Amino acid sequence: MAIPVPADLKPRGSVLSAPPRPPDSVRRTATLDFTWPDGLNGTAVLDARARDLRTSAGGAVTTVAEAALSIVTDARRVISEITAMPGLPGLDRLAGESAMAGFRRRLAEVTAAAVMDTGARAGPGTPLYQLLDDVPGATLVSGAAWQRWYDLDHYLTIKSEVRQRVMTDVCTGYQQGSSALNADGTLRWQQERPPAVDIDAVADDLAWHPHPHPAGVAMRRARRIDVWATGSLLHVDAFFQDSSTIPAGGRQAIHEYTLTAEADLHTGAIRTLLPVPRVLPYDECPLAVGNVAALTGLPLRDLRTAVLDRLRGPLGCTHLNDMLRALADVPALARLLPPAGSSGR
Repeated sequence: MAIPVPADLKPRGSVLSAPPRPPDSVRRTATLDFTWPDGLNGTAVLDARARDLRTSAGGAVTTVAEAALSIVTDARRVISEITAMPGLPGLDRLAGESAMAGFRRRLAEVTAAAVMDTGARAGPGTPLYQLLDDVPGATLVSGAAWQRWYDLDHYLTIKSEVRQRVMTDVCTGYQQGSSALNADGTLRWQQERPPAVDIDAVADDLAWHPHPHPAGVAMRRARRIDVWATGSLLHVDAFFQDSSTIPAGGRQAIHEYTLTAEADLHTGAIRTLLPVPRVLPYDECPLAVGNVAALTGLPLRDLRTAVLDRLRGPLGCTHLNDMLRALADVPALARLLPPAGSSGR
């Protein structure tokens, strides 16, 4: 290992995806499942789903909102088909465009126009927007699903353009001097891939929304965000996992974090933020956790832009940044909580 990593930052291994739902809480879950019906160099099919579930003090549940997104991309990751539920006016404008480069900018234009023209609640804070916002990052990771289904040398031959890309300072794990990099800045491709705990390995049938269980080569990004309040304090407990199927059965973990946070209920100002690395591919990746203090004091609603501004390049982990950016929706989830005092707490 080229750069020392404190023992308390080293990944702790894959964990159960969901604790018991707190009383008087709202839970958002989201999954993005990728499959390739025509093989690695064919089309990719994305089946994405999300749900906001409210749990009362007595344990009664209410589905507050649901969303679904379907995208087909070609081998160049250009979108050929895209549909969503609920419908989003103008979404078809994203067809013919990249699912990665420039996607979020174009999404912002589509959602702004939809809100202006129809008043539709399609922007940040909704489950559908979370699914759409996740498309570039999840698409970037999705090809890792194939690494265990090919001999590595064969896989790298197929992905030769990726193998030759200089990655120095793209993120914390790829910072100058990292053990992840060759001397020329290209990747070593010696990654940790421990078993993943399946997100459904919990006793609560309502812990997650219904989602597909594809056979063969498949990759999934899964998120959970629990929100509840005590007095004037807002609590957050979150889970993030990228995983993929393996030929022997089960799944391998690609990236996994858990996170707890506290914020002011009225202003949304972040008081504490504690991400925990669970599974990461390179030794230096967890060092990004040490930089999240730069977000303390900011309003949660600003995180989608603030994370990219303050944890740019070698200061951030791409996947931790994706987890942190989603916390911008916590204020919207908090508005779904029962009124203060309604449960006698």
